[in-house]
Amino acid sequence: MEVFVYLCGAKRESVLNPMRRLSILAVCMLAAVTSMSQSLEKKSFTLNDLLGGGSTYWNLQPKYIFTAWWGDVPMELSVEGVKDLRKGRESQYLFTCENLNDILGEKIVRTCSNVTFPYANQPIVKIQGPKEIILVDFEKKAVVWRGQIQEGASELVWSPESRHLAYCIGSNVYIQTADGNRIQLTTDGNDDIVYGHSVSRDEFGISNGLFWSPDGQRLAFYKKDQSRIPSYPQVDITQRIATTYVDKYPMAGEETEDVSVAVFDVPTGKTVWLQNPKPLTDYMTNLSWAPDARKLYVFELNRDQNYMQLFGYDAATGAKDAEPLIEEKHPKYVEPMNVLSFLPWDATKAIMQTRRDNWNHLYLIDLNKKMYPEWREAAGGGTCCDHVAVRLLTSGDFEVRDFLGFNQKTKSALFIGNVTHPLHHTVWSAPVSGKGKMQLLSAGEGVHSATLGATGQQLIDTYSSPTVARQVTLLSTKKGGASSSLLTAEDPWKDYNAPEITSGSIKAADGVTDLYYRLIKPVGFDPSKKYPTVVYVYGGPHAHNVQASRGYAFRGWEIYMAQLGYVVFVLDNRGSQYRGLKFEQATFRHLGDEEMKDQLCGVEYLKTLPYVDADRMGVHGWSFGGFMTTNLMCTYPDVFKVGVAGGPVIDWKYYEVMYGERYMDRPDENPEGYASSSLLPKAKNLKGRLQIILGYNDPTCVPQHTLSFIRSCIDAGTQPDLFTYPGDGHNMFGTDQVHLHERITRYFEDYLK
Repeated sequence: MEVFVYLCGAKRESVLNPMRRLSILAVCMLAAVTSMSQSLEKKSFTLNDLLGGGSTYWNLQPKYIFTAWWGDVPMELSVEGVKDLRKGRESQYLFTCENLNDILGEKIVRTCSNVTFPYANQPIVKIQGPKEIILVDFEKKAVVWRGQIQEGASELVWSPESRHLAYCIGSNVYIQTADGNRIQLTTDGNDDIVYGHSVSRDEFGISNGLFWSPDGQRLAFYKKDQSRIPSYPQVDITQRIATTYVDKYPMAGEETEDVSVAVFDVPTGKTVWLQNPKPLTDYMTNLSWAPDARKLYVFELNRDQNYMQLFGYDAATGAKDAEPLIEEKHPKYVEPMNVLSFLPWDATKAIMQTRRDNWNHLYLIDLNKKMYPEWREAAGGGTCCDHVAVRLLTSGDFEVRDFLGFNQKTKSALFIGNVTHPLHHTVWSAPVSGKGKMQLLSAGEGVHSATLGATGQQLIDTYSSPTVARQVTLLSTKKGGASSSLLTAEDPWKDYNAPEITSGSIKAADGVTDLYYRLIKPVGFDPSKKYPTVVYVYGGPHAHNVQASRGYAFRGWEIYMAQLGYVVFVLDNRGSQYRGLKFEQATFRHLGDEEMKDQLCGVEYLKTLPYVDADRMGVHGWSFGGFMTTNLMCTYPDVFKVGVAGGPVIDWKYYEVMYGERYMDRPDENPEGYASSSLLPKAKNLKGRLQIILGYNDPTCVPQHTLSFIRSCIDAGTQPDLFTYPGDGHNMFGTDQVHLHERITRYFEDYLK
């Protein structure tokens, strides 16, 4: 067999006699013809097959089931109806859309795939549409409650406990009580003063601006005063004469928004404001209600984002506790990203997540156990001071990716983390008592997501791996507990010409750190050929490209490029996600420098592969990846022949305060870093073909970035290309997404192939 392989690779034929060589060559030719015939019989992909906005995309995805929990009962949701998974997937529907519409007396419910079960011990299903929220008792076949949704309402947050609905109309906050009364909480909202919406441009884990207390009787909400922030002029070309509209964009080093938090008490109709003196706090994030709704806990950060405090507030008066519960400092930055999670069996204790010791871990804090405050060094490179008892629950060189909740019976915390390998994200339990070891609950490979039953004794686990298209399992969360398979999806690509996808590791530019890559070979790969190669890059914090899910987390466009005869290479450099704080902070104050060094290590690895044509090397990325693409094209103009940069950051002083100042500090504090990271002076170095693509109304990387770079290229006499999507933001969706990737592909086909 070894001789066969080597002979097909045109080696060692001299050790065989002539007749033997002819015989084996015939076998090789027959094998090649057979392989080619099989390949021709299989289908080829279109971009519509491979992209989320494509018309046939969902036809080629692994089968999936929609699930929900009714207390501790796992339910399967579908377009037609709902099944009790305890009885198996082949069982009859517990109820159908037709049953619900019969109860309602009109055809309102068109799918059951998005219903929920708000009460663990009541047979009530919640149906939410654009105009109302309806509760139906599916056993008694009766409508329990209906609540109207105000026209124009946004940011909807409904409390199942009180059945009050909080929402915004424009920049003001309203509540519609369970009995239908409408209460307007704020009246002066406008473009400058915004209530009830997300703040801090969705940094620090913030994604909403309305927060019901556990009993649904108190509503905390944000106020964002952005009156000091200049209005970036976005252009609306849909009007007969184009107009501008307001985009409040706080650029690094400039004025930023002023954030505060109010609490409205529904029974009394009283609003109080958290008494938080400025300028000690610039960011208020991860609002967490105490189980009894008497206190509100807030993580607070200074403008420099290097000093974090956790404070408690009296929800009735807004009074701030005399001293913080937790304090953390770091010479680079501190970044709280998660709310507190209180123990269901002990409201005086909660789970906190922090990377104080380099890796994101779970810590148990005892709110009632006061400690003598003393600053200590932390393994992550900063210091911390705990005013209450804090104990580490998870430990090791791994990141807790998601905290799932608790098994209330075994009193354990459940989480997903890359415990065994940086690329594998699996489900684990850790005893809250600290006695005993962590236990692996799921399969030990792949990338998992999970939802937990009400008391945490079971979870629904969904995962894929390089060898598993999709597996859905009902798992017990106790050691040795039973599990049952709900779905094993077949490979949806079995009839298609799919490329070979592999993964491996190389050393970073520091010579020590392991970096992981994804390598996609062309369809019909011939090791004797030289192929054009495209490096796809992101490279920034809070994102990663390579993991041990299906196809090592491939992107559909990469498959399409492999089909056209390209090698595609993707490397997660230092600075990217889930590798610990020190790994991420290697790029601090000099974004782009270390990341490019690591990407060049990837290029050097590619050059060792005999089938990679080093003279036909391209690069593509979006957002931070657009910054990296443009930077690589201008910093290493003799390495990359063609690049496509999407929505790029060009100069970090044009980027937002919250993100930019965390990783770069302010421009006046770090002039050298801002100068070295700016791509404007590098425009003169451009030699290859570079196409920049942006959404014409991008609110994230505003058009000033790209236009400034184009101006610098004009002044320097270099020749980039520009394409824009009018009306689109930072990303393209739907058919625009397909058009975008046709555009990207055409550019490489025209200039790299």
